[in-house]
Amino acid sequence: MAEKYKKQDLSRASRLSVAPMMDWTDRHCRYFHRLLSAEALLYTEMVTAPALVRGGALHLLDHHPAEHPVALQLGGSDPAELAQAARLGAQAGYDEINLNCGCPSDRVQSGAFGAVLMRQPALVAECVAAMVEAVDVEVTVKCRIGVDDQKPEEILPDFLDQIRAAGCRRVTIHARMAWLDGLSPAENRTVPPLNHDLVRRMKAAFPDMHVSINGGIATLEQAQALLADGLDGVMIGRAAYHEPADILAAADPVIFGTGAARDPIAVARTMMPYIDDHLTSGGRLHQITRHMLGLFAGRPGARAWRRTLSEQGVRPGAGPEVVEAALEPIFDLMDRAAAE
Repeated sequence: MAEKYKKQDLSRASRLSVAPMMDWTDRHCRYFHRLLSAEALLYTEMVTAPALVRGGALHLLDHHPAEHPVALQLGGSDPAELAQAARLGAQAGYDEINLNCGCPSDRVQSGAFGAVLMRQPALVAECVAAMVEAVDVEVTVKCRIGVDDQKPEEILPDFLDQIRAAGCRRVTIHARMAWLDGLSPAENRTVPPLNHDLVRRMKAAFPDMHVSINGGIATLEQAQALLADGLDGVMIGRAAYHEPADILAAADPVIFGTGAARDPIAVARTMMPYIDDHLTSGGRLHQITRHMLGLFAGRPGARAWRRTLSEQGVRPGAGPEVVEAALEPIFDLMDRAAAE
């Protein structure tokens, strides 16, 4: 198990983080993303506290030592249960425990957690305090600027003030309202207008808190501009997943000032031993390669790469040879370009 990151190291890593995304940021995705960036902070999919504490689903905590720094995001609203789940996450080796106060899905609402908690800052503070007391790793919160008919300028400062008093010193704010009645989770990622300026103002109002911004950020240039505005970190979701070479492969030199941009072909090749290990343990190729479809997005050969992985990666018995076959059009186009 990797040595746990100290708070100052996590603060630096969270200058750029990859958002927790249900069905996307599983352990295979995170391992792949780590090969693209040695520095960025990675997050799990949301894991519910009841699943861990009542359901005993400890396999949801599985991760590879190479993923660090990596944070576990929990969903829940019972302080005692969240404290126990946080303890399980810390024991499993996660560097940070994050409380989800931003997910707008119906399933999350019915469980009385996620974005609906924006209406109950005192309960969130109680949850944070219980988690802080339970673990020796940092406890953080990811939230929205508000929900439904709330006025963000009024409720968000109070929300931040209460979680800060409970021991949270690092928060990620998704700069959109969440409409819990009338919009789907997908629509909640795009329809409510962005309010980056409000998040900037929250950083100014809470200078002692580490404030990261999330929502509508699609390029490293945007991330750099937001950091230059005084925000402490930028969290990127869909762009990091769908265009990982543009975001993560260049993140270390651009955002952290370390190393060089990673070569997507080298990253694909470096995945081979991991793929072999997964197949040997009874896994399927597509469980990994589905996360690699965007590796060459916007580059020559990207369509052939996606098609080969999508069509052949799901076949029974598919192995690393599928990845090699998907790379062939990339090499062919590179050879042609070199010859011209």
